[in-house]
Amino acid sequence: MASRSAERAAAFAKKHDIPQAWESVQALAADDEVDIVYVATPHSHHYLPTLQLLEAGKHVLCEKAFAYNASQARTMFDVAREHQRFLMEAMWTRCNPAIREMRRAIKEGMIGEVVSVNGNFSFAGDIPPSHRLRNLELAGGALLDLGVYPITLAHLVLGKPDSVQAHSVMDTTGVDAQTALTLKYPNAIAQLSCSYRGGPASEVTISGTLGRIELRDYAYRPSGYTLVRYEESPREFEAPYVGHGYVHEALEVHRALRQGRLESTLVPPQSTIEVMEIMDEARAQIGLRYPGETHPR
Repeated sequence: MASRSAERAAAFAKKHDIPQAWESVQALAADDEVDIVYVATPHSHHYLPTLQLLEAGKHVLCEKAFAYNASQARTMFDVAREHQRFLMEAMWTRCNPAIREMRRAIKEGMIGEVVSVNGNFSFAGDIPPSHRLRNLELAGGALLDLGVYPITLAHLVLGKPDSVQAHSVMDTTGVDAQTALTLKYPNAIAQLSCSYRGGPASEVTISGTLGRIELRDYAYRPSGYTLVRYEESPREFEAPYVGHGYVHEALEVHRALRQGRLESTLVPPQSTIEVMEIMDEARAQIGLRYPGETHPR
C-alpha cells in the first residue's frame, strides 16, 4: 500500500492489516517483489503514477475515470505495450456477473435490435467543496466520477456513437454538478444523466425491438436484471457478485495474466479510450477543463 503521505499509508496498512506500506509511488515501483499495482488515487493522479509503475515493470489496474482524457489514456496503453505490461481500467461494471449475463442475452437476440439506452447515476448529499467530487484540482465533477457508468453501459451494447450532445449545471467550484448526455447512433439513441445534487433513481433500461432489460438500483453493480419481452411476463435473472463487487475486476486481471495476455477482453483498451472520447466531447461542450490540461479534444 502506497500513498502520497507516509503517515496515511502506515495508518491505512495498520487498520486493514496490510503487511507493508510504501512512502511513495516511486518506492512501491522500486520494490522487485511487487508484480501488480492497483491505482485508486483521485482521477488527477492516475496518469503519471501509472506511467511510472509501467516503466518500472509493474502490471497495473487503474481506477476509473482512467485519466483526464483520451489522449492520456492512449499514452498509458502505448507505454504498457512498449514495456510488455498488463494495463486495465478498473471498471467493475464490465466485469460484473449480471452485466456479463445481460450482454450474452442481448447478443443472443433476447430483446432484438437495441434501439435505446436510458440511464442515470445520481445521488444527493452534503459534499464539501474540498471533496474530490467537487474539486477541480482533483479532476472532479459528476461526469468523470458518476457519468462514466451509464456511458460505459451504453458503449457496452451500442459501441462508439456518431455524435454526442451534453448539457450541464456547473458547480461553484468549476466542475459539473449535473450533466445530461444524448448519444446518437445510426439506429439508436442513448439518453444518460448523472448528478450529485439529486436526480432520478440510479437505473438503466436497455430497450430493443423485441423487449427490454432493466437494471435497477445499483445499475453500475447489479446482482441481476429483469427481462421484459413484449407481451410476455417479466422474468427475473439473478447473477450475484462476490463481496462488494470489486473482486471480479481483480479476477479478470489474474485470468488474463495466467493466459499470457497483456490486455483484457472484458475491459479492452479501445473501449476505455472510446468512453474517454465521449467524455472529452462532453467536457468540450460544457467548457470543463482541468488545471494544466489542454483542450480535452
